[in-house]
Amino acid sequence: MTSKPYLTGHYTPVADEITATGLSVEGALPPELTGRLIRNSHNPKPGITPTHWFKGSGMVHGIRLRDGRAEWYRNRWVRTPALDGAPTMTDRGPDLTASTAGTHVIEHGGRLLALSEAALPFELTAELETVGAYDFGGRLTSAMTAHPKEDPATGELHFFASSPFPPYLIHHVASADGQVLDSQEVPGASAALKHDFAITEHYVVFLEGSVTFDPGEHSGIPYGWSDTQAARIGVMPRGAGAARRIRWTEIGQGYGMHIANAYEDARGRVVVEGPTVGREGWQRSWNWWVGAEDRGAEPISGSRGRRWTIDPAAGTVREEQTDDLTVEFPTINDRFTGSEHRFQYALSFPDDLGIGNHALVKYDRATGARHLLPFGTGQLPSEAVFVQAAGATGEDEGYLLTVVSDLNADASRLVVLDASDLALPPVATVRLPRRVPAMIHGSWIPDSAL
Repeated sequence: MTSKPYLTGHYTPVADEITATGLSVEGALPPELTGRLIRNSHNPKPGITPTHWFKGSGMVHGIRLRDGRAEWYRNRWVRTPALDGAPTMTDRGPDLTASTAGTHVIEHGGRLLALSEAALPFELTAELETVGAYDFGGRLTSAMTAHPKEDPATGELHFFASSPFPPYLIHHVASADGQVLDSQEVPGASAALKHDFAITEHYVVFLEGSVTFDPGEHSGIPYGWSDTQAARIGVMPRGAGAARRIRWTEIGQGYGMHIANAYEDARGRVVVEGPTVGREGWQRSWNWWVGAEDRGAEPISGSRGRRWTIDPAAGTVREEQTDDLTVEFPTINDRFTGSEHRFQYALSFPDDLGIGNHALVKYDRATGARHLLPFGTGQLPSEAVFVQAAGATGEDEGYLLTVVSDLNADASRLVVLDASDLALPPVATVRLPRRVPAMIHGSWIPDSAL
C-alpha cells in the first residue's frame, strides 16, 4: 500500500499498454466527431513512486472516432529518456529531452506534441507511438510551456519558456505550419512559477503569482509559496521586438495555475479570467501533490474563479472573485481564444474534506447563470473539451467530451454531451476497455489536422 494520493483511487496508474478496437457505443456519435480525443496523464511505471505527482512519466490515452463509430482505444507511455530514469540535470546542464511529457498533448502544423513545461515537446504518431523530441528544426533551444495558445485568426502558435534562472521568460511565436518566427526575452520577469498565459488580439498576457523558486523544496519541483513574492500581471504588446514595452501591474496575493481566456473589451481594457488559490489552498493542494500530511481530500483545494480587468495605459487593475465553487481546468470554445467569450466550462471538485461530488460546470457570462452537471459518487469526469458542431453559428453549439473514471465499476467511459444544455441526456457514451486514470489535459484532434 502507498500513502501517495496520486497513486490511488481515480489516479491509480495503469501497468501496461493496450489497444482495443470496435468499442461499444450507446446513443449516436455525431458524424463530425471524426478524429481523436487524446489525453495525457502522469503514469509512473509499476514499482516507481515519484516524489511529486507531476514527476510521474507521461502516458497518452487516445480514442479514435470515425463516421459514428468508436474504432479504437489505446494508451502509450511517451518514450522519453526520463521514462527509463535519465536525470533532468547532467554535467553539461539540463537535459531538455529528459521530459515527463505528461501534462498536455496538442496538434500544431500537423504534428502531435506531448508537453511538459520543463522540457522540449515530444512528437507522437497518429497511433500514439513516440517519434522523439521536437525542437522546431533546431530553433527551440529552451523548454516549452504545456499551455501554448493558437491564434484562431492567424493559426500562429504562441508559447513561452519559463525558468527559475535568467533568462526567466522567453516568448516564442511559430507560424501555422510550425516554423518559429520570433523569439524574445521578456524583461522584468522573475523566478515566479508561470504555468499558463493568454493572448488577446493585440497583447500577450503573463501571470506571476505568489509561488516562486524555492531551493529548499526537495520534491523535485523546486517551487513554493512566498509572502514576499509580488503577484503581477504582465501585458505585452504582440509583435517582433515588442517585449520591451511590457507593463507589469501588481495584483493581490494568490496563484493562478490555469487561465480560461483573455480578451480586450470595448474600452481597450484587457480582461483575464481563471481560477486562483490563496496561501492555504496552495499549501493543501501542494501537500496532495507530494503526498504530505495536512492535505486536502482532492488535488485542488480552495480554487475559486477570478477576473482581472487591466487598463494597460493607466497601469491599473481591478480584480474580483467570480464564483464560490472549487473549480479548475477551465475551457472554452477555442474559436474564441483571445476574444470575448460568453460560455466557459470547468471541473468542480468536492470540498476540502471530500464531501460532495465532482461536476462539470457551464458558466454563461452574459446572464450570470451557472449550470452544474453532477456525477455520481465515485465518478470523476476529465476536463471538458469543446468540439464545434457541423454548421454551428452559436458559440455553444457543439459537444463537450469528457472521460469519466468510475471507481464503482472499475471502468471508464467517454461521454459526449450537448454543450448547449448540460441538462440533456448524453448524446453518446463510449465504453472503454479499462478504467482510465484521471488525466491532466488533452485535445480533440480532427482528421483534417493530421
